[in-house]
Amino acid sequence: MSKSSYKDLIAWQKAMGLVTAVYDVTEKFPSHEQFGLISQLRRAAVSVPSNIAEGKDHYSNRDFVRFLRHARGSLAEIETQILIAAQRQYLPPAATTKLTAQIGELGRVLSGLINSLQRSKRAADSGLGTED
Repeated sequence: MSKSSYKDLIAWQKAMGLVTAVYDVTEKFPSHEQFGLISQLRRAAVSVPSNIAEGKDHYSNRDFVRFLRHARGSLAEIETQILIAAQRQYLPPAATTKLTAQIGELGRVLSGLINSLQRSKRAADSGLGTED
């Protein structure tokens, strides 16, 4: 596994951008959602880059993939909550579209990273590489 920092990962950088976007849009939600949807969305958003960082610093591909899958699960949670917010009319359609596009792009990046790590593992298992 590479010695680079989790901060160098495009997935982590995009996840941090998603956190900012979620915080920005939830500032405009009704105050009665402070301990409901706002809290849930923000916690799920923070979970994505946190899982990427934690997984990267475990120093094994197997653990990293597991944490990346958790991050992808949090993305599904965020998307569901964004759709609920849109249904409740807390979000305008343009904001909903922008956020779901951001979520989709990050999901593709995470899937690509997971696939790459799994290919590396298969290559190592077959004697073609030296990865974990």
